[in-house]
Amino acid sequence: QVQLVESGGGLVQAGGSLRLSCAASGRTFSRYTMGWFRQAPGKEREFVAGISWSVSTYYADSVKGRFTISRDNAKNTVYLQMNSLKPEDTAVYYCAATIRVGIVTVGYEYDYWGQGTQVTVSS
Repeated sequence: QVQLVESGGGLVQAGGSLRLSCAASGRTFSRYTMGWFRQAPGKEREFVAGISWSVSTYYADSVKGRFTISRDNAKNTVYLQMNSLKPEDTAVYYCAATIRVGIVTVGYEYDYWGQGTQVTVSS
């Protein structure tokens, strides 16, 4: 069982930056593929970024070049650094974990989810 707790959301002006954190419980964190998803009001949940146990990273086209996902296995934490934020980045951001390997971009392939953190980007 893995428990995930996100933090770091907030209100920021367009062009600004935020860093989200996701703290995970459990001693096997390093074995999990981790992902960030987001859901805006009235929209479907969408994949944002993922990082494998081998620290391979992958991104949605909409955030490529602006967002960076990283992990610190010693701290059982995954991060999402978000730069050059746009109003369309406004959403609730969720951290997720899966034991599956490789590139995992679909929500149903993730086994554990955090409660979400709100990110609001004003224009």
